[in-house]
Amino acid sequence: MLPIARWLMRGTPYATGAAVLAAVVPWLFWLSAAIAALVTLRRGLAPAIPVILGAALPSGWWWVQGDAIPLATVLLVTLMAVVLRSRMSWSEALIVGALVAAGMVHLGVFLPPGGAGPLLEQVRQSSPEVDRMLQELAGQGVAAEQLAALLIGGITGLIVLLASVVCLALARSWQAGLYNPGGFREEFHALRLAPKELSILVVLGVVGMVLGLPALAMLAWVPLLVAGIALVHGVIGLKGMNGLWLVAFYVLLVTTWPMILIVLLLAFMDTLANFRARLARSN
Repeated sequence: MLPIARWLMRGTPYATGAAVLAAVVPWLFWLSAAIAALVTLRRGLAPAIPVILGAALPSGWWWVQGDAIPLATVLLVTLMAVVLRSRMSWSEALIVGALVAAGMVHLGVFLPPGGAGPLLEQVRQSSPEVDRMLQELAGQGVAAEQLAALLIGGITGLIVLLASVVCLALARSWQAGLYNPGGFREEFHALRLAPKELSILVVLGVVGMVLGLPALAMLAWVPLLVAGIALVHGVIGLKGMNGLWLVAFYVLLVTTWPMILIVLLLAFMDTLANFRARLARSN
């Protein structure tokens, strides 16, 4: 896709037009968000405003139609791109993204029009088993509508955050391919949370559980997960292993919950032990 990125960076009208077209087409919002992030990373926020607006306006129309994911992704990835450009820190950009995504969830941004009630009623009518389970939960004092709102908002917020991270990585890889070949690989392989940043995530997770903010408690661990993925990439790169190892890793990551827990644990340990530095010295 590097030739496309080169064409986009010929001028603001090219990038703006492409961002508009990608935002209009269903399921291409990620490309629109990546274009906005690329221009922001390369030129800064002010010069990128026409491109951001070009991506945001059609995405806003989708929001009016009941789909908040495109606009939320465009805005979130732009914010993360601004942080990454100014701070040159993936970990800080990820932490800011997780905080903002959690705030969106708790503000009800991702709930359908009319709240979770109408959708919950449709599910109850279509599935007697779910209706019976919800009646049992109601008998135990659990508010079914509140639980449904939490599930819908939390899952959507997680999707938006992960999509934003992928779009930011795509934009950063385009930027490196055009202006600093090999830079993104080196940067991503070195991604590691500092002890202070890990402490912030732990505090956010605890605060989320104590104050009854489950979305914050859940999304606070996404930066650690990304750091774990970067650790795997870095180790495979240092060892010169076949790319099929990465394919197998992602298959396991997507299909098995234990793999996610293992990656989180490895990232946690890497913050303290710095496995890649030890491996580089041994090599």
